[in-house]
Amino acid sequence: MPLNKYAPQAATHRRTESAILESTKELIANLGISKMSMIEIADNSQVSRATLYNHYRDKDSVLAALCDFEIRSLIALGKSAGSTAQVLEVLALRISADPALSKLRHVDSELLVHALAEVDHPLFRQFHDALAIILNSQILADVAMSWLIGQVLQPLNAKDCQLQAEYLVARANL
Repeated sequence: MPLNKYAPQAATHRRTESAILESTKELIANLGISKMSMIEIADNSQVSRATLYNHYRDKDSVLAALCDFEIRSLIALGKSAGSTAQVLEVLALRISADPALSKLRHVDSELLVHALAEVDHPLFRQFHDALAIILNSQILADVAMSWLIGQVLQPLNAKDCQLQAEYLVARANL
């Protein structure tokens, strides 16, 4: 008998939430946020509507969980990168290449701009604080946040991500 009799249920819960979040991101990439519904999230996730509502009360709570997941993913990506310039480069590349962000730029730009302006939001602060630790510089984190927001709105190609990341780090070290 397992030490924790609820471990299988917890694992199922995590897999279901993961499926919901992955499907939500896929739907955003295909439809945008404003055209996506809870019914579509449930159908695309291959979970019942009751299961979806057991995990999330509404579309906003699904989106908040997805944002939290994406922020944690970016932080983990940043922590795994090498030099300071490489950290900025991999983050910029991930942001620039994200298909959901691309769709939002085109069909839900007002929502995207509003979300990016929420600098007092706990997720924004969480990412900023983690970036300061990863980069070992509060000043560079401040500049990098503005630069990365720029990547959301106006993505760069791989070469420009690399060049600008190197330039930001070089300028910060002056």
